[in-house]
Amino acid sequence: MKKIYIIISAIISLAIASSCSNFEELNTNPDAATTVSPGMIATQVLKDTYRFWNPNPTDWATANLWSKHTAILETNPNPYQYYYSYWPYGGYSYKMLTDLKRMVEFSKGTQFESSYKGLELFMKAYFGYTTTLDLGDIPYSEAGMAEEGIFKPKYDKQADVFAEVLTDFKAAEEYFAKGVNFDGDIMYGGDVTKWRKLCNAMQLKVLQMMSKKITAEQKTRFAEIVAAGHLMESNDDNFQLTYSENPNSSHPYWDGEYERIYDGVSKLTVDALKKFNDRRLFIFAEPAQYLIDAGKSESDFDAYEGAPTELSADLLALNNQKGMYSLINKRYVEYKAGDPMIKYAYAEQCFIIAEAIEEGWVSGNAKDYYENGVKAMLTYFMNLPSAATGNHGMPITQAYIDGYFTGAAAYATNGSKTDRLHQIWMQRWLIDFFQGNGQSYNNFLRTGYPEFPLDPTTSMNPDDQTVYPKRWKYPTDEQISNPVNYKKAIDDQYGGYDGINKTPWYLQ
Repeated sequence: MKKIYIIISAIISLAIASSCSNFEELNTNPDAATTVSPGMIATQVLKDTYRFWNPNPTDWATANLWSKHTAILETNPNPYQYYYSYWPYGGYSYKMLTDLKRMVEFSKGTQFESSYKGLELFMKAYFGYTTTLDLGDIPYSEAGMAEEGIFKPKYDKQADVFAEVLTDFKAAEEYFAKGVNFDGDIMYGGDVTKWRKLCNAMQLKVLQMMSKKITAEQKTRFAEIVAAGHLMESNDDNFQLTYSENPNSSHPYWDGEYERIYDGVSKLTVDALKKFNDRRLFIFAEPAQYLIDAGKSESDFDAYEGAPTELSADLLALNNQKGMYSLINKRYVEYKAGDPMIKYAYAEQCFIIAEAIEEGWVSGNAKDYYENGVKAMLTYFMNLPSAATGNHGMPITQAYIDGYFTGAAAYATNGSKTDRLHQIWMQRWLIDFFQGNGQSYNNFLRTGYPEFPLDPTTSMNPDDQTVYPKRWKYPTDEQISNPVNYKKAIDDQYGGYDGINKTPWYLQ
């Protein structure tokens, strides 16, 4: 932490140092930044947080395996597909908390101070939420306090982390409500109104993720947030990272044909879309070649066949050579800008509220929220430029959207509560298709639906091939840099063993 502070301080010192010679003036690069602004820090933090971790087609394909939307069809088994990882350790993003402090300090006394305070608290809460889901108990209340002399922060109980995260999202919303549009925002263009909506939507998401442990008071809080109305209203409020034609910010899968020919759409995905007569199938996938050879049309649902993600790598590769599976749609490698990476969609908010209504947390019509969520995602793809041509003659039109809710896609008003929840959870899972972020896995752990295929004979889970991993291990350097608190955390939670199959508090 101190190193970051020293570096930033050095930059500031150099930036404000005045030049006193013509030579220096003439040799100053007019395009180079000479001062550090809060907007510059905001850009860097947002980029480091939300850009794909290693932007190339191979790693992008790997990142999509965890949530079972796709399968790798090569003989060398990818651990991500079989419930393990090349690197089964989580990590902390808290080093950026120091940068965020500087961002707020540089904005003090300006009209933007409240907005940057909102961003600081939002990012802290976001880091805390995602990290606790990955690991369990984590440092939060003392995180990022090295400048205050706390170099070995205590691990807060996961229940306390959830509570503090909710408090910080609420405080962030209040700062944004008082703020003005600000610079450096690559997600929302500095629109404080959208950030305010997101802060409230994130509280709903956090509360629902802890549904197994939620209290009556927290359910009331959920209902109050919905009633207040400051929430996402349409796809225009989607929290997403938009790629561009610029080679430094293009979609990670662009120009990845060498990878695409080994990337199959999962059977779980294909079967769900067929069940709903959902035209997203034609936007997500290519038809299976052997079915085309047998006379099927590319615009026929029956021309598509998904790859079972639990099959052995050898068998998947062999079947792929025979053209038995639907591969990822070619449009994903042909468009440099590609699909935005959705981090939180308006549709997801709809499904979150629909589930809450079914559970009795809040009043309302779950059917309306379910349908609004589905319509939002269908409209999203209807308006997506790359989907206009890459749809195999089955475009999503307004007429199609208007007639979508028939058969299995119609809300099961007369069915059981479980039937309706399964519809909500499946549609929520489909949002995350080929998004490279694996957001769906935690919701699967919470709900058990859609049921992810698991075959003990192919599972690579090192401790138990019959179960789904529930967490990542703590960062390896914690054993050296914070050993006492690390040991207490694994002793208190996991019986002294830092294993991937141990169950965090929110899933118990």
